[in-house]
Amino acid sequence: MTDAIIVLVTAPSTDKAAELARALVEEQLAACGNLVPGVRSIYRWEGHVQDEAEVLLILKTRAALFEPLRARIVELHPYDVPEVLRLDVADGHAPYLSWILASTRAPD
Repeated sequence: MTDAIIVLVTAPSTDKAAELARALVEEQLAACGNLVPGVRSIYRWEGHVQDEAEVLLILKTRAALFEPLRARIVELHPYDVPEVLRLDVADGHAPYLSWILASTRAPD
């Protein structure tokens, strides 16, 4: 296991996903945010099946920053219930994993 994690977040548009990524990277809560446009999400919300275009934001950060990152996403996100999923990274290219740690702030 490493200290690195991946956090998945869906957003309603490329502009909103970029806004989220920029804020989180500038605040050093995430080292990087990749925007994956063209995601089609089919889900149940308030008793109805929805079919919406979304953008997937893939964030790379350190495990110790998950809670402040999650809180900041919830604060900035336009959805009432944003997707914020943590995926632990079992292993990876050591220099890249070191870059993630160097590019994020030390936990409080």
